[in-house]
Amino acid sequence: MRSENHPTLVDLDELDRKIIAVLREDGRITVTDLARRVSMSKTPCQVRMRRLVESGVIRGFRAVVDPVSLGLDHVAFAEVKLSDTREAALAEFNSAVRRIPEVEECHMLASSFDYLLKVRTADIRRYRQVLGEKISSLPHVSSTSTFVAMETVKDASS
Repeated sequence: MRSENHPTLVDLDELDRKIIAVLREDGRITVTDLARRVSMSKTPCQVRMRRLVESGVIRGFRAVVDPVSLGLDHVAFAEVKLSDTREAALAEFNSAVRRIPEVEECHMLASSFDYLLKVRTADIRRYRQVLGEKISSLPHVSSTSTFVAMETVKDASS
């Protein structure tokens, strides 16, 4: 059974892992160059890459955009505590938070709070609006607490 929350574990060998590592560095690499980098011929490399895509190991290819160049250099992390943590309430919250474009990441945690959100906006004023008008009005939110990032030291998504 494969779903977004519970993917099927795929058996990967060393060549698959090499292909993935190269594609994580450069998703626009040609199959010919990829095959050369992982010491394979083109056709078997292409077959492996297709299998990795079809099995869901590789979920897609996209442009990695510098958010600062778009004027989105304010990052805040919001702890969110819910008033109800039954499955229906969690599903309702999850569905609603996915519709907020400023929320880059949302993680359910085992902690004194229920969710940690990574929120990216242009500045603190815009963050206050997103927090007050969008995050605080999400289903079952009882409280939030914010931590503002002063500097991003490592971001694996970029």
